[in-house]
Amino acid sequence: MRSYRPPKKTLTLIIALLILLANSINQLIKSPAKRNISQSLTPTITTATPSAELAKPGAELNLVKVVKVIDGDTIIIESGQKVRYIGIDTPELHHPKKKLECFGKEARDKNKELVEGKLVRLEKDVSETDRYWRLLRFVYVPTESSPSGLFVNDYLVRDGFAYSSTFPPDVKYSDHFKNLENQARENNRGLWNKCN
Repeated sequence: MRSYRPPKKTLTLIIALLILLANSINQLIKSPAKRNISQSLTPTITTATPSAELAKPGAELNLVKVVKVIDGDTIIIESGQKVRYIGIDTPELHHPKKKLECFGKEARDKNKELVEGKLVRLEKDVSETDRYWRLLRFVYVPTESSPSGLFVNDYLVRDGFAYSSTFPPDVKYSDHFKNLENQARENNRGLWNKCN
């Protein structure tokens, strides 16, 4: 009794397909495709690294690139996901039920200056996302002078581009932001000088 042997052309075709499949998998591993928000509602973004570790040469910073600034407190990162800054609120630009608020454009422009096109470090508090599926994060721009980076949420409140705004359970810096808001108001910075 003879065993069945497929024709050489069939074996060659199967081997070629297996090689193509292996190469395709290898390419996907080496250069992952950009994820769409509809493909994943649970992003893989790590939280902040302690400052002592950041100071080490070559330390991994877990940075993501900001591709667009929506307004003073919302950005889009390279994965396509929106990020809403925790603990602050800036005047509205795009709210469907509100008109343009005083200092909204200035807040957006300052946020653009600080983060657009740059690599930033994102730090989570308690919540992963808000009800609109935006990531909730504290945002830092690494600088040469500060291993931990420029704390963007802090900067916007301190210079009067944003209000302190607390939504539990994300309250890590709520007292700090409230103090910064009081200082900005007392010193007539930003919106506290220009808006009633």
